[in-house]
Amino acid sequence: MAQTGPGLNARLEGSVLARAARAALDVLLPPQCAVCGAQVESEGVLCPRCWPEVDLLGPPQCAACGEPFAFDLGEGALCAGCVRDRPPFDRARAVMAYGDISRRMILAFKHGDRTDAALGLGRWLAGAGGALVADADVIVPVPLHWTRLFHRRYNQAALLARVVGRAAGREVIMDALKRRRRTRPQGRMGPAERRRNLKGALKANPARLGRLKGRRVLLIDDVYTTGATAAASAVALLKAGAAAVDVLTLARVVRRDG
Repeated sequence: MAQTGPGLNARLEGSVLARAARAALDVLLPPQCAVCGAQVESEGVLCPRCWPEVDLLGPPQCAACGEPFAFDLGEGALCAGCVRDRPPFDRARAVMAYGDISRRMILAFKHGDRTDAALGLGRWLAGAGGALVADADVIVPVPLHWTRLFHRRYNQAALLARVVGRAAGREVIMDALKRRRRTRPQGRMGPAERRRNLKGALKANPARLGRLKGRRVLLIDDVYTTGATAAASAVALLKAGAAAVDVLTLARVVRRDG
């Protein structure tokens, strides 16, 4: 029997008003391409000029870190780096390779106040995450130190985690991880220096241990460079009792040396 009455009418009225508000907002602030700022039809869409430049990632790839392979090496194959030193997380995957277009997109989102891009980028993550999202019990963003959060005003990983959580119907624990100290910017650091920089910097929030214990965690960040941040975060979550950790990022640096 179809539902009628004040409750249904209120919901219908609310949805009509919400659509009208979105339409009015689109007129005042039209959706923009997350890379170049050109006007596009809807949020999270790239313009026809930028879209073909995105280097999307997928199989074949390392079963652990997600490094793309030139050809299929078979199920469960690992890259040379993961054979030498298997990371503490189970799987890491990324939507795209870190290059000119993805760098501009992420820097605008991260440092240019393009928080409007969070919805579209988060949906990309949710779609590309596939099995990682489906297997997750809980979603956790990589945290910022409070001083950086104060200056930036938002944590881009937390915005993405919220969108992925809503899309997948998964619990998101925004403060599951804490930065105990402010680490130096890692842009020009090599893998070993990054590991030293992060040593002891990340820990699980004692108030959230009960929500982590025995659960499979999906860690969200913007860029996977050497895997040092992902590894340090995974170690902290596993020490807190998490059953396993997967990692999902918008982009990753791809080695081009074979």
